[in-house]
Amino acid sequence: MFTHEQIWRGIDRLAAHAQTSPSGLARRAGLDSTTFNPSKRVSADGSKLRWPSTESLTKALSAANLGFADFAALVSGESQTRSLPALDLADGDRAGAFDAIGLPTGAGWHRVPFPDLGDQTAYALTVEGGAMLPLYRPGDRLIIAPDERPRPGDRVMVKTRDGGISGWELGRHTVQDVTLKPLNPSGPERIVKLADIAWIARIVWASQ
Repeated sequence: MFTHEQIWRGIDRLAAHAQTSPSGLARRAGLDSTTFNPSKRVSADGSKLRWPSTESLTKALSAANLGFADFAALVSGESQTRSLPALDLADGDRAGAFDAIGLPTGAGWHRVPFPDLGDQTAYALTVEGGAMLPLYRPGDRLIIAPDERPRPGDRVMVKTRDGGISGWELGRHTVQDVTLKPLNPSGPERIVKLADIAWIARIVWASQ
């Protein structure tokens, strides 16, 4: 059984994992920004302990792309992390960074710690430049899961046969082509023939 202090410490650690503050984590989860503030952890007169609701905790975990087992590890201080291959997005355009099915290969990759996603093929790309503003900013780290089949509405990284790699929202998908919606609202949609695409991989998490 976890104590009141341990649960709130776990939420603080969850926010730190997501590279934000408790109020930032709450906003990212679609909650009131004060939901996880220290003032919410006890009653106004200090006589009663307040606990986070199951709903708010579930939303926070979803926003951080972690499960309850990972949260329990944060609460207890036990690490359930592994390291992921990582690369700057601009370097992903170079020849030899990925194999034919979109998995990291070759020199230039380093490793960063990240909680175990249960996906042994996941990797990290660090955003450079403003092509994905305002959604993703320079320095944001995107976690890519090649084994997760993307669906319309998912945010994805797409590598074309000509070597370019870029972020999109996946639109209509047919047996001949795919519609790619821009992450930057000012950009145009693209309809790309599947024959011109090397691979498409889902973005499952982003540090912002």
